[in-house]
Parts: sequence; C-alpha cells; structure tokens
Amino acid sequence: MRLQDELGKKRTLMVVKRVDFGVYLGTKEERVLLPKKEVPSGIEIGDPVEVFLYKDSSDRLIATTRTPRILLGEVKTLKVADTGRIGAFLDWGLDKDLMLPFREQTAKVEKNDSVLVALYVDKTGRLCATMKVYDMLQKDSPYEKDDQVKGRIYQISDNFGAFVAVDDRYSALIPRREAFGDLKVGGQIEARVVKVQDDGKLDLSIRKKAFLQMDDDAQMILRKLEASGGKLPFTDKTDADRIKKEFGISKNAFKRAAGRLLKEQKIQICETHIEILKK
Repeated sequence: MRLQDELGKKRTLMVVKRVDFGVYLGTKEERVLLPKKEVPSGIEIGDPVEVFLYKDSSDRLIATTRTPRILLGEVKTLKVADTGRIGAFLDWGLDKDLMLPFREQTAKVEKNDSVLVALYVDKTGRLCATMKVYDMLQKDSPYEKDDQVKGRIYQISDNFGAFVAVDDRYSALIPRREAFGDLKVGGQIEARVVKVQDDGKLDLSIRKKAFLQMDDDAQMILRKLEASGGKLPFTDKTDADRIKKEFGISKNAFKRAAGRLLKEQKIQICETHIEILKK
C-alpha cells in the first residue's frame, strides 16, 4: 500500500516512531506524520490508529484522526467558506479548507453558499472538490413514478434541463420541457417523479399532474390580471417563450388554465388580450 494512493481515504496505520511534534504512522520505508495535537493519549509504537490522509498547507502528506465531511468517492453538500482568484474554498471540517477550482464549478458560487460536490485527486496529486457530480450519483433509487422527492440542482443545461441530485445521492433530471420557474444551481426543490428511466435515472417535474396543476395556474393568472389592472396582452396564440417568461408555465398549461377561467366566467379572451370579466 502506497500512502500517496490512500489520499482522501480513512485508513488504519501502525505507529512506527514517536517524535517531539507527533508520531509517524505506516512502515519504516513509508510513513506519514500524525501531529502531536492529534495523537491519542497513551499511544505506543506498534499501536493501530485510524486516520484520514490529506495534504497540509505546505503540500505535504499528513494524517488526522478527525473525519472530514466528505471522503474520496462521496458526494456531499458543503458550505463555501470563502472565494479567491483561483476558485472557492469549502469548509470540510479540517484546518485547511478544500479547494473548488473555477473549472470545476457548474455555476458561480459565493461565500456561505451550500454546494453539492464530489472529492477527487487532481493531476498534481492534491485533493479538490468538483460540482460536476453526474457520474458520481447513484442510479438505484427506491423511488417510483408519481413519488414526491426532494433534491438539489447541481447543473443546468440549455439543451437538457436541470440536473438534480435527489436526496443528494440519486441521479435525476428536470427535462427542459418541465424546467419552469426560478431554477438555479444549488437550489433545493420538491418534485414529482414522472418517469424512471431504464438505467435507473429519474425524470422529475416540479409541477403537479396537469388536472391538479390547472387550478393553481388559473389562480396565478388571475392574480397577475388583478395586479395589472384586469388586462394582459396574452392569448392562446401568444408565442410560447413569451408565455413562459411572463407566467413560468408552458403554452399548453396556459391554455388549460385560461380555459378553466373562461369556463368559470372569470375572464374573457379577446383577439389581442385576456381580461377579467366584469360582473
């Protein structure tokens, strides 16, 4: 076992030497320092110690008896402790913050943001974080169609939609056709499973089933009408992008909701606009 290959992992190592500033663990040929402040009381040469291996601020391999908030191969949510000119720094429970390079960010992050990340070893042999966790998420969720789930958005694609980690661990997507409202990286969402793909990934919708969502959409349109003086320049012929931008729903959803209001005689649909029907 090469100690460098155990970077980012918890391992049990033997005490091989005691010095004034701590103890060395490993073998006589390859060893790592456990600083004095971390050494368990009563430890003797030959005793086993469970430690986590990382690199200190001088880029030297070092051991700690503390367990960080994320290990190699895990996906966890960490808080941004600070930002700098080469990236962000995450609080992972150790003295030296964890680097999140700009190139590994799927969106700009700010101090105190909570971000979903994986831990990896970069080309220089250092531990870093990445927000590109797609390949790290599990595809064996216990959820089925129509189940309600909670998750965190970790990436947004103009082509595909919003990528979500359900329970911060399962792979899911809000497809572009369902990606309405204020969706942003780092945001937590509640959604409905609309499909379980053959490979186990989940397709989600943040909207209810159409017949249930229609009532909410109708009330939302009515509130917007009231706030705008009773009239809005939208009809069932309005461009879908304009409808999505104004109401945050699809054109079909708009037509269903407007149809509901029309049937209830709450609005009238004119050639160029809709307006509240005066009683």
